Amino acid sequence: MKTILEQYIKIFHTLKYLKFEQFYFRALYKFKRPKVAAELVITNCNQWIWEGPSLFKQSIFPKNEVFFLNKSGAINEKADWNHPSYEKLWLYNLHYFDDLSSITFQEREKIHYAFINKWIDDNPPCVGNGWEPYPLSLRLVNWVKWFSKKDIVDKKYLSSIAQQATALTQQLEYHILGNHLFANAKALTFVGAYLKGKEGEEFLLLGLKLLDRELKEQFLSDGAHFELSPMYHEILLWDLLELIDLAKVSQNSYLLLRLENWMSLASKALEWLASMIHPDGEISFFNDAAIGIAAAPKDIFSYAKKLGIQNSSNGEVLVTNQQSGYSRIQYDDYTLIFDHANVGPDYLPGHAHADNLSFELSVGLQRVFVNSGTSLYGVSNERLRQRETAAHNTLVVCDSSSSEVWSGFRVARRAYSTLIKANSDHAGVVLSARHNGYERLNPKVTHTRTIQASSKTCIITDKLSNKSCAEFNLHIHPNVDVHIINDKVLDLHIKTGIKLRLISSENLELKTSTWHPEFGKTVDNKKVIIPFTGDELVTKIEFIRQ
Repeated sequence: MKTILEQYIKIFHTLKYLKFEQFYFRALYKFKRPKVAAELVITNCNQWIWEGPSLFKQSIFPKNEVFFLNKSGAINEKADWNHPSYEKLWLYNLHYFDDLSSITFQEREKIHYAFINKWIDDNPPCVGNGWEPYPLSLRLVNWVKWFSKKDIVDKKYLSSIAQQATALTQQLEYHILGNHLFANAKALTFVGAYLKGKEGEEFLLLGLKLLDRELKEQFLSDGAHFELSPMYHEILLWDLLELIDLAKVSQNSYLLLRLENWMSLASKALEWLASMIHPDGEISFFNDAAIGIAAAPKDIFSYAKKLGIQNSSNGEVLVTNQQSGYSRIQYDDYTLIFDHANVGPDYLPGHAHADNLSFELSVGLQRVFVNSGTSLYGVSNERLRQRETAAHNTLVVCDSSSSEVWSGFRVARRAYSTLIKANSDHAGVVLSARHNGYERLNPKVTHTRTIQASSKTCIITDKLSNKSCAEFNLHIHPNVDVHIINDKVLDLHIKTGIKLRLISSENLELKTSTWHPEFGKTVDNKKVIIPFTGDELVTKIEFIRQ
């Protein structure tokens, strides 16, 4: 009985944050399925040519072989497009057609035409994964960009694009919102700017109406995408850059009216991204984040520069993003990124991890302390483990996570962080923040973390408002060699000529763990666990030049 009651309480604390439209459209889509005409004839398209960068790796090969998320497959039978042996995310990638926007797309025109024809033949309207709104959205953008480069486009393909866009308009993702609804809006805008006639204009105006609404909601004043995942920030920023590019290449009057505002938003978003990447050039792992899904930061900055979008480079030792809740400390020898953020928008925490007050640290180009990353979606014990607090560089109290993450994308009671102090002067940097995620425990516990950083040391002080059984998990990059000096001291050796000495006020343990830098990828690593039952833990990191 208690377990059932606890489950109902968890569901209540999950649902209470949702917006009315999320309930309404989820119920509506249960009963109202999209319907489109068997034949929708479109004969004309606008004559602009997409010249934006193509960055994806090859994923479609001869003989209908494909490769996504580090897993191969073959699409020979009609059923293979939706085969249950493949994970949902893998099947979504199959329907995206990202290979049309790959680096070497020009080498495979015949293969692409054959795969497009096969998709049309094997996927009747509104049946299967390919007709769900998110893969629909990504595929439409890829198809529009690819077909815009053709001198002649058969009405079969134009009609299919219009048919797919019509299906999309009937299942816009108001029940999810966030990056999904933004993807829907972008797709309709691309289709509307490409197709001529009444249908094209209707798609365009609907797409722009959604974009006008969502841009105000989804990009915060400090430039962050509001779901607070550096990976999704990259995705949404790239989407915004492509919309800017679309306005310029198509010279559509509706798009040009919005161009100045879009470029201003992109500039702020670039600044935020710059504060959230490691010196190795890739993103930090807060919330759902992995390398290789979105465009790399260097490609994003390059694209923005090509489009004439400038962003100021902040060379300060301390950069604090107040609204999103992340701070960056940058010294000559090391970089530290600190999470004093919330889980994201309360009505959309699906990509949140229980990572409040965690941090990542690099020395030179080498990452040293890493959050565990994200290798999979779906509902599984491993997906849950990667979202829990123990997979991040912060405190676990009474074997509980700071936020009640559950299922694949759910959060019930969640932690709220407060930034207490963010100071920088000649003596160093002081960052202090607390969160209330453990106040649901008995007794209630507030976790406060203070980071005192200078060019040679970084001292992390964790305080609990009530004495509790707690442990500090500290995950080490697999390329770092760990040497135990004694019960309270570790040396970490890297190839940069700098040694890190970790000194704890409590005894520490070294255990095996795993790191997940990409989807479908697991790498063995080590993690330090520092158990303590007091109200304070001090962890000192010294940076020693050799």
